[in-house]
Amino acid sequence: MGFGNIPELETKRLRLKAPQPEDYPNFKATFTSFRSRFMGGPLNPYETWMLYAAEIGHWEIRGFGMWMIHDKTSGETYGMAGGWQPAGWPEREIAWIIWPDKGGKGYALEATDRVRHYFYDDLGWDNAVSYIDPKNLDSIRLAERLGCIKDRDAATIDGSDAVYRHPAPGQLRDSQIAHGIDMEIAHYADPLFKPKGWALD
Repeated sequence: MGFGNIPELETKRLRLKAPQPEDYPNFKATFTSFRSRFMGGPLNPYETWMLYAAEIGHWEIRGFGMWMIHDKTSGETYGMAGGWQPAGWPEREIAWIIWPDKGGKGYALEATDRVRHYFYDDLGWDNAVSYIDPKNLDSIRLAERLGCIKDRDAATIDGSDAVYRHPAPGQLRDSQIAHGIDMEIAHYADPLFKPKGWALD
């Protein structure tokens, strides 16, 4: 899949689109900041530019990649989510990053859940992992909310990362994990949302 053919994905609040030149300033601000400390940063401006170019080129080389997360109404960008497998990565990764001032609103969960469905349902992936710095507690919590389980036997990138394995498509389909994700996203979209049924606790 070439860069010009990247599909647009939608959720209730978000539109996921190919990264464009006008999205670079937010990307640069994030990867030159402390926010990127668990992803090899902070980077200098040249390294950041090279990484952004790699984000775009990854689509050409692999046929999948990272989407820019946009607010469906305002068009504002909140971060990125998608697939990632540069040279040396043992497996295909599902990855995400949210800009420093946009965390805590469920955007990463909503976007990552959508891209995972795309990879499973449209591209036929049968599994995926997320490589996470063991000190990155926010990303670990998000991986666990997505139903990931730490895979201690999986190959790591460089021995310093933890591997969180996503549920396979069959495990995810119509599961308690999937329903829980849907309810959490609904709550973020509408804080007054009340799920049907009775509380269990």
